[in-house]
Amino acid sequence: MDEENGNGAIILVDDEEEVRASISQTLELAGYQVAAFADAAQALASITADWPGVVVSDVKMPRIDGLAFLQMVREQDPELPFIIVTAHGDIPMAVQATRLGAYDFFEKTGDPETLLGTIERAMEKRRLVLENRALRRQLDSRDHLEGRIIGRSPAVIELRRMVTALAGVDVDVLIEGETGSGKDLVARCLHDFGPRAERPFVAINCGALPREVIESELFGHEAGAFTGAARRRIGKIEFAQGGTLFLDEIESMAFDLQVRLLRMLQERTIDRLGRNTPIPVDIRVVAATKVDLRQAVAAGSFRQDLFYRLNVARLPLPPLRQRPDDILLLFGIFLRAAADRYRRSPADIDAALHDRLITAPWPGNIRELRNAADRLVLGMPVFDEAPGPEGCQLPGFPQLPLSERLDRFEKAVIVEELRRRAGQIGQTAEALRIPRKTLYLRMQKHGLNRDDYRDGGDQFDPPAVPG
Repeated sequence: MDEENGNGAIILVDDEEEVRASISQTLELAGYQVAAFADAAQALASITADWPGVVVSDVKMPRIDGLAFLQMVREQDPELPFIIVTAHGDIPMAVQATRLGAYDFFEKTGDPETLLGTIERAMEKRRLVLENRALRRQLDSRDHLEGRIIGRSPAVIELRRMVTALAGVDVDVLIEGETGSGKDLVARCLHDFGPRAERPFVAINCGALPREVIESELFGHEAGAFTGAARRRIGKIEFAQGGTLFLDEIESMAFDLQVRLLRMLQERTIDRLGRNTPIPVDIRVVAATKVDLRQAVAAGSFRQDLFYRLNVARLPLPPLRQRPDDILLLFGIFLRAAADRYRRSPADIDAALHDRLITAPWPGNIRELRNAADRLVLGMPVFDEAPGPEGCQLPGFPQLPLSERLDRFEKAVIVEELRRRAGQIGQTAEALRIPRKTLYLRMQKHGLNRDDYRDGGDQFDPPAVPG
C-alpha cells in the first residue's frame, strides 16, 4: 500500500460512537489510516474505483445496514475487501454477509489481534488485486514491449532495454536462458518490434525434429530428390524469406547440419536437396540455447566456428529466482488467466503462500510458475510436498500464521469428531465439551455439513441458520 498511508487505508462504518472510537484507536495504533463514518452513505462517497484499502462495517445500522452497504460497495468494486463487525447474536447475519461476498466477519467482543490479522490479510489481497489490474491494463496494450516482457526487476528492465536496442538492428542474436525462462517470447519480440515484423516468423525446435527429416525441413527438396519426394518442398529457412528464423535448442542440432547452417549464415544462401544452384535468402536468425555453448564446444558437441558466428549479439535471460520482484506480478496474471480458462473464481494468495512463492527456487522458471497458478485455481497443492507430522504442516503452506494454524487445527478436530460420531451433533458437541450452538457456529465458519459424516441420522434437528 501507499507508504504515506502507513500500513494502509481503512474506511470504518459504525453508528455507535464508542465502538467506532475504540476500533479506530486500535487500527490507528497498528499503523492504519482510518476514515471513520457513522453512516454508510457518507462512507460510500469516499470509495472510488481502485481505492487502495479495506472497508470495515457494522452489520446493524439505521438507514443502510451492513448487508445493503456491502452490495453497494460490491457494485463499485466487487474485489474490494469488506469486513463485517457484528455483535454475537448477529453471527447468522454475518455468515450470510460472507456468502454475499464479504471478506470475513469479526465479533465486537472478540480479540482485537484477530481483527488486525484479518485486516492484514485483506490488505495484502487488495494490494495484489490492484497490481494485477495495473498489469492487465498494461497487457491490453500489446503494442508496447512492457506488455510483452513483464516485470519491474532491474534484470527485466535491462532485458527490455537490450531487446529494444537489438530489435531495430538487422543482426543475428543468440538467446541464452534456462528452460521456461521465456526464450521464445524474447525471440518473438525481437521480430515484432523490428523492421521485419510484417514478414514471416518461423520457429523450429531443433531438438524435436527427427534427424532423418530435419535436413528436408530446414532446406527443402526438389521433386524426385529422394524416394518418396513426389513434389518440391520449400524448407523452413526459405519460407522465412524477408523475416525471422528462430532456431530453438540450437545445441541439439546434429553436427553435420551445423556445417550447413554455418554456411547459410555466412553466405546467406541455401542448397535445396536435388537442386544444383544455390538460393539466396534474406532472413534474420535468432538462436536459443538452454546450455552454455562454450561448454558444448569444449565437449566437442558443438562447432566452435558456428558458436562464434552466432555469438555476435548475445541476450542472457535472467532465471525467475533472480527476479523475485516479478514473481507475484506474474503469478497474479497467471491466476486470472487460469480462472478464465477453467471458468473459476480467482484464488486468494495468503501470507504463507506469498512468502513461499518468493523464496521457491523455480527450476522450471516462468513455465513452472504458470503451472503453479493453474494448480491453485484447480484447488490442488501449489507445491508437491508431503504433509508434516499429524497434518500440521500442509503441502505448500509451511510456517502458516498462528491464526490460520489455529483455524485449520480447529477444523481438523471437528471433522475428526464428526467422523467418529457419524455426524451426530449431540455426541460431537459432548465429546468436544462445547454447547451445540457453538458447534453449529464453528461448522458454519469452516463450511462443514453434518450430512457428510452421518450414516444413521440424528435425533436432534438444529435451529435454522441462514444459508
